[in-house]
Amino acid sequence: MTRIALDAMGGDYAPGQIVVGAVEAAAGVPDVKVLLVGQLAPIQAELDKLEPKLKTAAQQAIEKGTLEIVHAPDIAEMDESPVDAVKKKKDCSINVAMRLVKEGRADAFVSAGNSGAVATSAILTLGRIPGVKRPAIATVMPNRNPKRPLLVLDAGANMDCHPEWLVQFAIMGNAYSKAVLKRGVPAIGLVSIGTEDCKGNEMTKATFPLLKEVKDINFVGNIEGKDLYKGHIDVAVCDGFVGNVILKTTESIAKAIGYWLKKECFKGPLRFLGAILLRGAFHSMKRQLDPDIYGGAPLLGVPHPVIIGHGSSSHKAIYYAVKAGVAAATNNVSGLIAKAIEDYVEDHKQK
Repeated sequence: MTRIALDAMGGDYAPGQIVVGAVEAAAGVPDVKVLLVGQLAPIQAELDKLEPKLKTAAQQAIEKGTLEIVHAPDIAEMDESPVDAVKKKKDCSINVAMRLVKEGRADAFVSAGNSGAVATSAILTLGRIPGVKRPAIATVMPNRNPKRPLLVLDAGANMDCHPEWLVQFAIMGNAYSKAVLKRGVPAIGLVSIGTEDCKGNEMTKATFPLLKEVKDINFVGNIEGKDLYKGHIDVAVCDGFVGNVILKTTESIAKAIGYWLKKECFKGPLRFLGAILLRGAFHSMKRQLDPDIYGGAPLLGVPHPVIIGHGSSSHKAIYYAVKAGVAAATNNVSGLIAKAIEDYVEDHKQK
């Protein structure tokens, strides 16, 4: 059974949506135990407010041992300094949940809380995989082929990067794409402003030849923004500034498309009728663009699975984030990354 330490107090809609997602995961995800970490009184109040069906599911999960509440007296606020929150609030829910992972009482960590605090706590509590220069946030995004999602990293952990860091991001992304996204030989691209190796800023131009020399990855060269969703790239490598802009822009465009479609469909009876006939297609497209189903963003480069959800995560997003934690743990992503980084460092020494 995979044990997930879930931060109940993190996120814009905590603890309500987190508690609902935890109950749904404890009841619906096979072979999982959810350790709901946070303040007892607010968590219990949310459990008491559940609709009858979910309340029954929660009671059954607690009795079966697939749902457990772990008390943490403090909260790392969303707008709080990450370092201050982690260092001054030793018993905030993020720190307590992270310690459960370190102590071997949980197999993975999940939070929709302060992402900076999560990353800081992970590095201070769990440390880094030997040889890893900087952990990176990897975001799974939709692609033209729904069976071939795109992994973008770094998506916000490191704003300014060295070329060597981007090389390691590619290695870590390659391991995650193989193990969790089930890509046999992931195609890896370096995000730039042109496909030629001479295009880009100083960092990307310095990174390109380093990536070409890495064994055991399928580096296909530079890619532009227009290439991201064509379906032929599995891992897009960039610094955290560019990656976060890609992520937020994609989310914004997806919402804008939904708004435009709805607005246009109500401009006349014929369009409305057409919309009804295309309802199935619209629902399918909405699902493919739904960020909730992609399960949060793994922090790659630490020795245990850490999943960072969006601050506005709904109960559905929490459910899928728990599933992402289970997938990372059961597929031994951290171990695979450790071996890949070890091999790369050893090969680099010989050169």
